Amino acid sequence: MNITSTLLMEMLAAYIWPFTRLASMLMTMLVIGSQSVPIMVRMFYCIVLTAVIAPVLPKMPATDLFSMGGVMITSQQVLIGIAMGLISQMLVQAFIMAGQIISMQTSLGFASMVDPLNGESTPVVGQFYLMLGTLLFFALDGHLTMIQMITQSFITLPVSAEGLTISSMHAIVDFVSVLFQTALSFSLSATIALLLINFSFGVMTRAAPQLNVFSMGFAVTMICGLFIMWASLSGFMDHFVLHWQRTQNLMCDVLALSCREP
Repeated sequence: MNITSTLLMEMLAAYIWPFTRLASMLMTMLVIGSQSVPIMVRMFYCIVLTAVIAPVLPKMPATDLFSMGGVMITSQQVLIGIAMGLISQMLVQAFIMAGQIISMQTSLGFASMVDPLNGESTPVVGQFYLMLGTLLFFALDGHLTMIQMITQSFITLPVSAEGLTISSMHAIVDFVSVLFQTALSFSLSATIALLLINFSFGVMTRAAPQLNVFSMGFAVTMICGLFIMWASLSGFMDHFVLHWQRTQNLMCDVLALSCREP
């Protein structure tokens, strides 16, 4: 059997372009794309997935891998993968933001630690909700769902110079408003409860000016804030499932998949 350069390029492209789309998603997706996961682990994971998925994918376009057209196709695969990873990051960013809102209201914002996803210092309350969201993400097989979606996207969005549409990019940008809505809806009950506590301290100050409310109010607010966090955990699962369904719908719309629930 004579292996020509054309045949070699076709065999190489059958693995390179799926690897590019998968690697772009895994390098940016939730948890797997964080700084706490070594790059070599992610790379090996992506190589194994590519070796399993590539043989069952549709035929790749007959374009030279190292031509200008090949560069455009590769760029589109990178863009699709990064879009999927960015959407998954928005899943937990809503609860991190909700934790930051609650921590600032409860005077718990002083306690902070390094965020393993972004490498920045964030309040511990936000990290607590991040860990809860991460555990639920894996418990609901979110990583497997994303891998299944990216595999099906090779049929709905075949490897070509045409990738994401302008409407898909607009949908990703508009999803930021859903992120803020989710964070606000989850932290709204805690914010209102703390507002009532602060209002009661204002009444106490007016009724008994001799009380040192400033020194007493800080400790009481922190204790009440911890109690409010404990009470709000009962609704965390419902908020997460609802936001995860919205995230899945956005992924389906971006990848042109028909998986939206009625």
